[in-house]
Amino acid sequence: MKMHYRLALSAAIALSCVSSYAKTYVLTDVENNIEVGNWKTAGQNYSIEQKVLHGGKQEGSKVITITSPTGLTISLSPTRGMGLLHAEGNGIHLGWKSPVTEVVNPAYINLESRNGLGWLDGFNEMLVRCGYEWTGHPTTADGQIYTLHGKAQNTPASYVVIEIDDKAPYAIHVKGLIKESTFKKTDLQTMTELSYVPGENSFKLHDVLTNHADYAHDYQIIYHSNFSQPILEDGAKFLAPVSEVSPFNDYAKKGLKDWQRYSGPTANFDEMVFNLKPLADKNGNTLAALLNKNGDKGVAIAFNTQQLPVLTLWKNTDTLKQGYVTGIEPGTSYAYPVTIERQQNRVKKIAPGQSVSFDLTYSLLSNRTQVQNVQNSIQKIQGTTAIKQVDTPIAKE
Repeated sequence: MKMHYRLALSAAIALSCVSSYAKTYVLTDVENNIEVGNWKTAGQNYSIEQKVLHGGKQEGSKVITITSPTGLTISLSPTRGMGLLHAEGNGIHLGWKSPVTEVVNPAYINLESRNGLGWLDGFNEMLVRCGYEWTGHPTTADGQIYTLHGKAQNTPASYVVIEIDDKAPYAIHVKGLIKESTFKKTDLQTMTELSYVPGENSFKLHDVLTNHADYAHDYQIIYHSNFSQPILEDGAKFLAPVSEVSPFNDYAKKGLKDWQRYSGPTANFDEMVFNLKPLADKNGNTLAALLNKNGDKGVAIAFNTQQLPVLTLWKNTDTLKQGYVTGIEPGTSYAYPVTIERQQNRVKKIAPGQSVSFDLTYSLLSNRTQVQNVQNSIQKIQGTTAIKQVDTPIAKE
């Protein structure tokens, strides 16, 4: 059904005292002309703060940080499509160091620059939502430029609310509405949600994409999840239950033999990308993980293949200053241009008024037991299925 946000949100605000949430804080609401700047609150075992940044290309960008002394610290930016900047806990950092050091306000980004690569001018997050109107490498088709990885990540949220449950375990929910609305083109709106229970080592994403137009429309999404040191290192490995792996392009062919293993920072290493076909349990649930060499640190992403049927592995083990990073990317599409994804029938269609959901869980692994449990879960799904290595890319740009 079509989601009537104005009525739903107004009701949520008016009835918050009798809702299932003990506390509701509206930080942004364009329909009611609400814009809260610097703000903070705290409770048992958590604090939440929003800061407005100043100076350079981050002028006006907002960052929300959840801090749990016994759990995780999670930072995200409503200005940058509710993207997750980084998370950390037990001395382990989830994220990476990009040459882009500021939380760049989209007002300073031209997505069409560098032949459609302008998106890279702000790329430094742990999690980027690549989509939803389109994603993948840039191309020109249908009389328009499809810029790199779509527009959602460079779209400030039109509505931001923080809700805290009134019952144990007192989960914190950070919600943000991303609108991709263009006259004569599209009206896709995504309500993103990050949920976190203070003290835990994991958090959840629940995103709902709704087509508010009177016509069906294509959609794509890649959850571009990026990690580096201290987990990524020489000898680190990637694990996921998959039936098939193939190189994204000819350059990646040379790394196919060791596609699951990582090297240390390497000068002149161009990115290597691999297309994976994930396996799942009977309910479609699966997971992927990055583990350090010693097997005592890692990060795991759980997702559902009925929602996100493909998986991309991005290896960019360049020098530390250039960006030593790997990406684990569940999605509806691979990273080829939308024209190729259409030809190969991976572009999805959403009907007028229809909503589709995407659910992911990110877990920080800080000891051998946690790492081993993830390895066991992956092996259970893999079972006796051999991983087929295909030498030829499934498409050519």
